[in-house]
Amino acid sequence: MTGGTGALGARVALWAVGVGAEHVVLVSRRGGGAPGVGELVGRLEGLGVRVSVVGCDVADRGAVAGLLGDLVGRGERLRAVVHAAGAAQLTPLGEVGVGEVEEVLRAKVGGAVVLDELTAGLDLDAFVVFSSIAGVWGSAGQVGYAAANAFLDGLVVSRRGRGLVGTSVAWGPWAEAGMAVGVAGEQLSRRGLPGMAPELAVAALQRVLDGGEGQVVVADVRWDRFVPSFTALRPSRLFTDIPEAQ
Repeated sequence: MTGGTGALGARVALWAVGVGAEHVVLVSRRGGGAPGVGELVGRLEGLGVRVSVVGCDVADRGAVAGLLGDLVGRGERLRAVVHAAGAAQLTPLGEVGVGEVEEVLRAKVGGAVVLDELTAGLDLDAFVVFSSIAGVWGSAGQVGYAAANAFLDGLVVSRRGRGLVGTSVAWGPWAEAGMAVGVAGEQLSRRGLPGMAPELAVAALQRVLDGGEGQVVVADVRWDRFVPSFTALRPSRLFTDIPEAQ
C-alpha cells in the first residue's frame, strides 16, 4: 500500500486487515519516520497480522523492484496493490511552476506507472489506484493534481484492456483524514462536497471491488449546492444524466 503511513492509508490498511489481509506492507517516502506510524503498526499487529513499514519512493523503479524482489525472496505472494500516494496542490493556474507540477505528477503518475510495469506479470487479486473527483470534473487550484488523477483513470482502462485487474476510485473528500480537512474541507462542504465518514468510504471501496467495476466516483454530493456553484460561470452537461442533479 503506497501512501500507507498517511491518514487515508491507515484507514485502508485497517479495512484490508478486516477483509483478510495477513501481511500489510505500508510504503511511503518517510517509512518508519512518518508521524503516528508506531501507533498504526501496533494497532494492526494487535489484530493479528504482520506489518512491514518501508521507506521507498514509489516513482523510483529500482527501489520498487528491490522491494518486490525482497518480498518474493522471502516467499511472499503479493495479492493486492493499493496506490494511495499523492502530493497536495492548491495553486492558482497563473502561479503554477514546472517544478510543482513535476512533484505532483511524480507521486501519483510516476508511482502508478512503475507499479503497473513491475506487477504486470503477477496474478493479483486487485490493483487499486486512488484517483480524485479533481480528475473527473476539475478543481480550482489543482491543475497538476487533476491531470495526475485523470492519468490514473486512463491507466486502469489500459490495464483492463490488457486483461489485468484494475480499479480506479475517484474519491470525493474524506472527513477526518486526507487532503481535504481543515479550511479546505470547510470550503468544499460549503460548495456541496462534505467529507465522507471514513467508515462509509471503505465500505464503498469494498462494494466497488465486489462489483468488479473499473472506474467509479465515490463522493457525498449535495447536488442542490454543488451544481449551481459548478455552473455559475458556464453551463455543463456533465451531470445531465444524474436525476438528483437536475
